[in-house]
Amino acid sequence: MSEKGRLVLVDGSGYIFRAFHALPPMTRRDGTPVNAVYGFTAMLMKLVDDLQPDHVAVVFDVARKTFRSDIYPEYKANRSEPPEDLVPQFALVRAATQALSLPLLEAPGFEADDLIATYARLGEDAGLATLIVSSDKDLMQLVRGDITMLDPMKQRRIGADEVFERFGVAPEKVIDVQALAGDSTDNVPGVPGIGIKTAAELIQTFGDLDTLLANAETIKQPKRRENLINFAEQARISRQLVTLRDDAPMPLELSALSTPRRDMDLLTAFLKEQEFSRLLVRIGADGGNGNGAKLGGAVRSMASSPSPSSPSLADPLPSDKAGSAPSTDHVAAPDALAVAAQPVEADYQLITDVDSLAAFLAAATAQGFLAVDTETSGLNAAAADLVGVSMALAPGKACYVPLRHGAMATETGDAQGGLDFSAEAPVSYKQIGFDTAMAMLRPIFEDPAILKIGHNLKYDSHILLWPRNGGINLSPVDDTMCLSYVLDGGRVGGHSMDHLAKHWLDYDTIKFSDVCGKGVKQVPFGTLAPEAALDYAAEDADITLRLWHLFKPRLGAEQVASVYERLERPLIPILAKMEASGITVDRSILARMSNDFAKRMAVFQTEIHQLAGEEFNIASPKQLGEILFDKMGLEGGKKAKTGAFSTSEDVLEDLAASGVEIACKVLEWRHLA
Repeated sequence: MSEKGRLVLVDGSGYIFRAFHALPPMTRRDGTPVNAVYGFTAMLMKLVDDLQPDHVAVVFDVARKTFRSDIYPEYKANRSEPPEDLVPQFALVRAATQALSLPLLEAPGFEADDLIATYARLGEDAGLATLIVSSDKDLMQLVRGDITMLDPMKQRRIGADEVFERFGVAPEKVIDVQALAGDSTDNVPGVPGIGIKTAAELIQTFGDLDTLLANAETIKQPKRRENLINFAEQARISRQLVTLRDDAPMPLELSALSTPRRDMDLLTAFLKEQEFSRLLVRIGADGGNGNGAKLGGAVRSMASSPSPSSPSLADPLPSDKAGSAPSTDHVAAPDALAVAAQPVEADYQLITDVDSLAAFLAAATAQGFLAVDTETSGLNAAAADLVGVSMALAPGKACYVPLRHGAMATETGDAQGGLDFSAEAPVSYKQIGFDTAMAMLRPIFEDPAILKIGHNLKYDSHILLWPRNGGINLSPVDDTMCLSYVLDGGRVGGHSMDHLAKHWLDYDTIKFSDVCGKGVKQVPFGTLAPEAALDYAAEDADITLRLWHLFKPRLGAEQVASVYERLERPLIPILAKMEASGITVDRSILARMSNDFAKRMAVFQTEIHQLAGEEFNIASPKQLGEILFDKMGLEGGKKAKTGAFSTSEDVLEDLAASGVEIACKVLEWRHLA
C-alpha cells in the first residue's frame, strides 16, 4: 500500500503572534517594523522545507467579527487591540506567504479555525493525512484518525492521547468540556464554578453535554447542581461558540493546495525589499546591500551584547563588548526558536589537552556567552568535589573537560560521593591537570564581559566557590531554571532540566543511572572513564543552552524581565555565598517550634479521626483515599494506575472549596507536617 499524501494546514494567525512576541524589535530603513514578518517567513520556510507536504495552505483570520458575534455579541469583545507595531505587519505577512508561493486561505465571517476544520474534513474525505500546525487548543477537537496536530512552540505532535492529557476526554468530547468550562480568553461564558477538570469528570460520567444538562438535578454538590440548572442555556450557547464549522466557504478547491514550486525570483525580491539579508543567504541569493551581518540593516533597539544565536545559523550582531559587561537584556537572534527546536543532534568533544581547551575558550570569548555545567562527586554542594566541567557554545556543539576522573571510592562513600582525591587513583586517564585547567577556566568564568548560562547555577556557583574546587566566582550568569520559574511558574509541572527538555524539546535526557547504574551496583561518577562520561555531561550544557534560546527572548515579550533581572537573577550568587557561609540557628527556638507544631498536628489528627468516624494513618494516601471516597462517598475521587485514589493537594483543595470539612483539616495537618 502506498503512503498517504500529506496535507499541512498552517495556523497563520498563530504564527504571526508567536513571531512578534518571540523576536526583538526590528525595523527596515524606512522605519517599518518587520520582526513578526521576519520570524513568520523564517519559520514558514523551515516548516515547509522540513515537512515536504503534498498539499499545503496558510490560513488567516480576516476580521474579529464573525458569525459567532451574532450568536453571542460579547464573544472576544474583551480582547485588546493588537500592538501598534504589529498592525502594519499583517499585510506584509500575507505578502510573505505569497512570496513563498504558498496558497493563502481566508473567508469573511469565519475564523481561521473554521477554515482549518473545513479543509481537514476535505483532506480526510480525499484520503490525505492532515497535519494542523498550531498551538491553539481549540483545534484539538479536530484530532481523529489521520488528522493530527503539530505544536510549533514545543515541536510536539498531538494525537488523541495528547488531547486526553490536555482535556481529560477524547477529542470528540472536547467541545462539551469547553462548553462547560468556558474560555476567558475568547469570552466564552461556560458554567460558573466549573473548570476543565470538573467538566471532564462530568462528561466522562454523563457521556455528553445534553445528557448532563438533562440530569443536572441528580448532581450531589448543591452549588454545582444549581449552576448547571440555571446556566444550562449559557452552556449550550458556549457549545455553539467553541464548535468549529467544517462547512466554511472554500476560497480554493483542495486540488489548488498542491505544494507549488517556490518562485525564487519572487521570494528574492520580497526578501530584498524587507532587507532580510540573512534569509537571502539561506536561500543562496545575494544580500544586495553588503549588510548581511547586521540583518540587512533591519535591527533596531537590539541589545549590543551577545545574543542567543548559533554560529551555523546566525550572523554576528553589532557589539561594543570590548571592556564592558554584557547587558542582561540578551535578545534572541531571529532564528533562536528554530535553533532551539532542532532535533537534539550531538557533536560532543572530549577535551583532554591544553590546546583544545584553549581553542574552545577562545571561541567562547569571541562569542561572549557559553553554557556551563559542573560534574561533581555528590549532590551536597558544601561537601562535593569538582570532577569535570561541560560547556556549550551552540545547540549540539558542546564539550566535556574531565578533571578528576579515576579517583578512588572510599568505603564510606556512596555513588553520589565518597571519592578520595588524595589517594593514588587506581586508574590513570588522560586529562588536563586540575590546577592547569582551572587556571585556564578562571579568566573566562570570572570575565564580566562573558555571560555564563546554566541550569540551577546556584549549585555550580557554590561548587566552584570552594578553594578545593578552584575558588572561582562565577559571574555574570543566566539561569534557565530561574527563567522557567519566572515565565511558567505553576504551568509546566516542574523546572528540572530533564522535565523542561521533555516539555519544550520533546527530548528524553540521559539519566545518571544510565551511566552509573542503579542501587548497590551504582558507581561514583568520578570512577567512570571520561569517554563514558562525555555524552551525559556535555548534554547537560547543550540542553541548557537550547532552553536559554527559548526562554530569554520571552522575558521582554511577556513583560517579566524586571522580575527576573531585579529579583531572581541577582539572588543566584547571593544564595550560593549564603549556602557556602551557612547560618546560625538557635536550637532552643527550633525545639519550641517543633513542639508547638506537634501539638497542633495532634489536635487536627483528633478532629480528622472524629470526622472520619475511625482512626487511620493520615499520612497514608491510600488510607486517606479510602476514607474520603469509599467510606464517606465524596465526589471527585479518581484512581491512579496503582488502583488507589489520588489525594493530591489539588484534589483536597477542590473538596475543601466544596465545603468538605475533613479536607480542610487534612490540608492544615499536611501544612504542619
